[in-house]
Amino acid sequence: MNKHRSDTIFQLALLLLGFALLLILPGVTRAQDADQQDADPPSRVARLNFIQGSISFQPAGTSDWVDANPNRPLTTGDQLWVDQDSRGELHLGGSVLRIAGQTAVSFLNLTDQAVQIQVAQGSADLRVLHLEDNESYEIDTPNLAFSILRPGEYRIDVNADGTSSVVNVVNGDGEVTAGGQAYNVARGQQYSFSGTDEVSYDAEALPQPDDFQQWNFQRDQREDKMASAQYVSRDVIGYEDLDDNGSWRDDPTYGHVWFPRGVAVGWAPYHDGHWAFVAPWGWTWVEDEPWGFAPFHYGRWAIVGGGWGWVPGPVPVVGAVYVRPVYAPALVAFVGGGGFAASIELGGAVGVGVAWFPLGPRDVWVPSYHVSEGYMTRVNVTNTRIVNRTEIVNVYNTTVINRNTNVAVNRTYQYQSSPGAVTAVSKTAFQNGEPVRKAAVQVNAQEVQRARVVQTAAVAPTPRAVAGPNPSAKPSSRPPATLASRPVVTKMAPSARAIPVGQTKPAPRTAYRSMANAKPATSQPPAKTGAPNEPTANRPPAAQPTAPANRAEAPARTNEPPARVNQPPARINEPAARENQPPARANEAAPNKPTPPPSRTQPPVRENQPPARTNEPPARANEAAPNKPTPPPSRTQPPVRENQPPVRTNEPPARANEAAPNKPTPPPSRTQPPVHENQPPAHKSEAPAEKPAPNRTPPPARENPPKQTPPAEAKPAPRPPAPEAKKPNPPPKEKESKPSKDKEKDKEPKN
Repeated sequence: MNKHRSDTIFQLALLLLGFALLLILPGVTRAQDADQQDADPPSRVARLNFIQGSISFQPAGTSDWVDANPNRPLTTGDQLWVDQDSRGELHLGGSVLRIAGQTAVSFLNLTDQAVQIQVAQGSADLRVLHLEDNESYEIDTPNLAFSILRPGEYRIDVNADGTSSVVNVVNGDGEVTAGGQAYNVARGQQYSFSGTDEVSYDAEALPQPDDFQQWNFQRDQREDKMASAQYVSRDVIGYEDLDDNGSWRDDPTYGHVWFPRGVAVGWAPYHDGHWAFVAPWGWTWVEDEPWGFAPFHYGRWAIVGGGWGWVPGPVPVVGAVYVRPVYAPALVAFVGGGGFAASIELGGAVGVGVAWFPLGPRDVWVPSYHVSEGYMTRVNVTNTRIVNRTEIVNVYNTTVINRNTNVAVNRTYQYQSSPGAVTAVSKTAFQNGEPVRKAAVQVNAQEVQRARVVQTAAVAPTPRAVAGPNPSAKPSSRPPATLASRPVVTKMAPSARAIPVGQTKPAPRTAYRSMANAKPATSQPPAKTGAPNEPTANRPPAAQPTAPANRAEAPARTNEPPARVNQPPARINEPAARENQPPARANEAAPNKPTPPPSRTQPPVRENQPPARTNEPPARANEAAPNKPTPPPSRTQPPVRENQPPVRTNEPPARANEAAPNKPTPPPSRTQPPVHENQPPAHKSEAPAEKPAPNRTPPPARENPPKQTPPAEAKPAPRPPAPEAKKPNPPPKEKESKPSKDKEKDKEPKN
């Protein structure tokens, strides 16, 4: 019984162990696959496809600046300097970067998931065509990190000393991280950030496009009209050169095929150019033809109708899962007996060289560097429409996994024995990256047919192969030495291989000013649509807008009405009219009676205007007031002006040209103060209330002026030109009347 129980326990233990292995092994396998995928090189690069003027280039791992090559692939650690009066355009797979004169940039990250570019000085315009969910774009300057949140077009300007950065959001949305805080930025706005440790910002509407921005728009329009975008994914770097340098034809076997224009008779792919060693891919083909990027790093070549044509990979399909085309350093097969590529005997041991031929649409490309199975599948299926996935896996298992045994691939390639397809050079020419056309040697066709394709690398590059054959840049075509010590603000962590502008070796993480933990700023830049010169620095969105410069300013004192056109200003400490007194003479001071506070809704009394009585016919000009007690004035009643008759008791002041009493008053306009009941509307010829008086600024009136004894008689002081004679009101039923001479006489000052 005990034995039976022991057997049962042992069986249960085995079952549990087997179940645990089933759970653990897939995880281990997935972890191994993930490690291999992390070791895969990126699927995209950058390419300087357009050069206007002079642009110099410092490849990662070198210390010298050379003239830039438009077909040399750029990756993490590479730097560019655009000389004065020069421009450049780069494609990065789904995005376009344009740089103006006196601009220095470096690639801090260039992978499938991240594009991180340092702009140490100058102007750069980035257009993002599409943005995947796991994809990030960031532009870093000496005082901010700009993260792109949506597809669109963005421009960054950094001044010469690196203390100010300007972000223009032409289209899209983004986030600026500066001074430990994050700021949201919106389309149609320009944001200026000044300072490094303590950053201040300013927001305004986009300015008028300058010459660089106009050029950007022209390049955008050119690219949007390209016919090749119908046959090639826009993520294929170099597709933008196909329209101008060739034509498309349909083939029953390969579908859409592109044929280059102007090539020589007997021309073959991978013959006019040189080899360069570009990490992390290794040996990379650099074509001499101006259109020679996309057809040599994507797709396959095929002989169609007696000539070579380029067959691109599949184009994106709406509704299908999209996979970015994977960049390859060179879609060729190397042949030979051992070592990297070919060790073809070219006249003895001294003549040992390297030979290669282009792959056809049905050939599987095997990288010379370590890759995962997923990478090898993607790099093949995104670059040809015919290769079978099962065959790719079989080739991977027999070549990549067993690579350490130096197994040769015993397969027949489509163009291995085609006349003119194979190109060979000496080992020295290959290692030094010399031009192939000059260094090419003849190879026996039978010898090539007997040679086997191998996948191990054995040819070490020289420094010349890393830098390329281009001459060194002139001292005037190199960035200023001061850029090497300029700070770099980042939000993403730069690659371990990143090299800031002006430096020659990768910088440690501590060399960057990381803003990864920045918090949202309490005061965000406001979005504005007004004139770009309106200041908004350091102002939260809730702040009241600043009045335009040409707008009339409000009176300095509270409750003081604005001045009328051609109206003399109120005098400080001017006494008010006394009760039961005859009309005050021109420029005569009023008795020592405090001026009542003005009424809020009472409009200011006009010059030479008699007071009006409630429900009474209009009073005559300059008529003495009866002996009635003066009512207490309202709050906003303005002080009495020159040449104005005394106020009648128990009667509100009336306007000049007053209409008949008890006539309803129309609603006031924006520029007119509200009107009391039974008062006529403002005259049509009256100037707006907010227009300031010419040549004079009315001083603010002071409440409760001290009592003073008026002088016996004062001479009239000079005053500004009298306004146009006011037109007296017609009878109550009419709205307008002709001018009255009596009224004009009443306005003249009395001596």
